[in-house]
Amino acid sequence: MTELGNRLKEERLAKGLSLEDLQSITKIQKRYLIGIEEGNYSSMPGNFYVRAFVKQYAEALQLNPEEIFETYKNEIPATHNEDLPEKLSRVKTRKTVTEGSSKIFDIIPKVLIGVFIIGAAGLLYFFFVNNVGDKANDQVNEENEPVKFVRSENLDKADETEKENTKENEEEEKNDEQKTVEENPVVETPKQELTAVQNSGKNSTYDLKNADKFVVKLVSTGNTWVSVKNGSGISKFNGMLSNTGTQSTEVDLAGESKAVIVVGNAVGTEIYVNDQKLEYAIAPADQVVQNITIQYVPKNE
Repeated sequence: MTELGNRLKEERLAKGLSLEDLQSITKIQKRYLIGIEEGNYSSMPGNFYVRAFVKQYAEALQLNPEEIFETYKNEIPATHNEDLPEKLSRVKTRKTVTEGSSKIFDIIPKVLIGVFIIGAAGLLYFFFVNNVGDKANDQVNEENEPVKFVRSENLDKADETEKENTKENEEEEKNDEQKTVEENPVVETPKQELTAVQNSGKNSTYDLKNADKFVVKLVSTGNTWVSVKNGSGISKFNGMLSNTGTQSTEVDLAGESKAVIVVGNAVGTEIYVNDQKLEYAIAPADQVVQNITIQYVPKNE
């Protein structure tokens, strides 16, 4: 047992709490709590979760996490020491190109040459047809008398009348369109507003306005525990989200005026309200555990 684990265990026992009690308070699995007290971090997902669990453990015992991290910094692993997965550092070289790809590259120049030949043939055909056709027409016109078309005065007047009528119709249509726009102005629908109005410690409050519905979606980018309750404290969802199991959940809060969301790992949790992403008022890196209250103001109020 490490000095840190011994101190945390003594504080827990001094407050009369069992591991089951602490598991209920922090939502951290009992085996991880035992690992912290014994100084065995190998069973945990990574160094980030070790620090997060130690912080939650200390907060549950009303200890100062910063003082704990400073005093036992030699026992608590630092997150920046974690190595990236080996597969992320691998870069494919030209040697990984398959033989099939090489064959494709061999075929491309041949296809381009074929396209060029077809295009050149088309241009020659177009040039030949136009020039031969013009010469043939010139010979026909030279052998025959030119044809003259005579327009009567009545046809000219009819054309002028038609042009005037067309112009009047266009002006009438333009005036009708302008009247329609003036009589039926376009009314823009107000956009949804999700605004942070207050934050203190790990608590933050948001106002939701100009929204036709109240749907909260929680998406996990890691492993996290979340809880959603309405304004009366009735639970709408309570459980774990992870990128290997249940990754997201959607809670319809129709008819509710308030939602209280508790996030166990804000760093690995995204919150959407009616498909709009909620921007944390408190940086997740500063507060891993956060309590978020959303106050919904319906449009007709």
